[in-house]
Order: sequence, then C-alpha cells, then structure tokens
Amino acid sequence: MMHPNTEIKFISESIGYGVIATKRIPKGTITWVQDELDQVYTPAQVAQMKPLSQEMIDKYTFRNSQGNFVLCWDISKYVNHSFKSNCISTAYDFEIAIRDIEVGEELTDDYGYLNVTEAFDAEDEGTARTRVLPDDLLHYHKDWDALLEAAFRQLTTVQQPMMKWLSQSLQERVARISKGEEPMKSIKTLYCQEA
Repeated sequence: MMHPNTEIKFISESIGYGVIATKRIPKGTITWVQDELDQVYTPAQVAQMKPLSQEMIDKYTFRNSQGNFVLCWDISKYVNHSFKSNCISTAYDFEIAIRDIEVGEELTDDYGYLNVTEAFDAEDEGTARTRVLPDDLLHYHKDWDALLEAAFRQLTTVQQPMMKWLSQSLQERVARISKGEEPMKSIKTLYCQEA
C-alpha cells in the first residue's frame, strides 16, 4: 500500500511512469507497507506462468528474503530505481522516507536492496555506482542501515497515515526503535541467498 499523498505520473520516455509526491512527505514517514492485497509468488509458481506473465513478474516485482516474488497491487509497483533514492526498505515490510520528499518529487528506491535476479546498468546519476547487482545488499547494507537509523529517529515525530497498516505489535516495536529503546534490524536481513 502506497502513501496516500502520491500519484502515478509519466516521467520520461526512458523511464516511463513513476510515483510522485502530491504533498510534502517528511523524513521518517512510512511511504509503503506490504499488505495482504500484495500477491506473493514462489519461483516454482512463476516458472509455470506463460512467458508474457513472467516478463511482467520480472518488471513489476521485487524478491523478498525467501526468494519469493512480491507483486504490489497498487501504484507502488511504479516506484523507480535511483542510486540517490529517497526511500529505503526496512526489515519490517515497510519503506521509509530517508529525507524530506517535496511536492512533485518522484519517490524512488535503490533496486540494489530488492534482490534483483540479474545485474543491470542504470541511468547515470553521477554516482560511483552505475550498475545494480544481485548482491548489493551484502556490500551496501551498512550505508543503508545508517540512513534508516537516522530516519527511524524521526518516525514518531511526523504524521504517519500508513501506520494503521502495521500490526499493533509492530507499531509498538517501531516506536521503541525510534526512541532508541530497541535496536533496528539490519536491512541485510532482506538478502535472498538465491539472488
């Protein structure tokens, strides 16, 4: 489930569509939550699909730590890659804004933590990284964890319209993490060995 202050918009011919903020989304805001409407497919299920369906799985899914393909039912499947992403996945089945996202700005992920099955070259953003690799989580998790920890500290200080999608126990847990009362699990736990 994507944050309500977002919409899908055409970005460019090379990128296609993306998810844009319709209102300012402050750092520490939960921007996406995996919910029960998202479809989860095992590799065996995907292998039984028609080739065109497999292409759509490849284009619109990410892989979880168990190696299953997660197909989001709403506009969240249009969140694009950026090496300078403004959102990062957590080990708790939600994503968080790691900096303020302004009106009209595209919400982005670094596909390096989404367990891609094959490496690919990304658009040049003037960063040291130009290629997304299946094992990026093993190499960059400490950098992503540091960004997540800073964002978690803001979690209880900003409005959270997505909080209602978390279980009560998870709400309590992320509040403790935000206050420094419990350590945050590393994003490295999302790594899929098969990736």
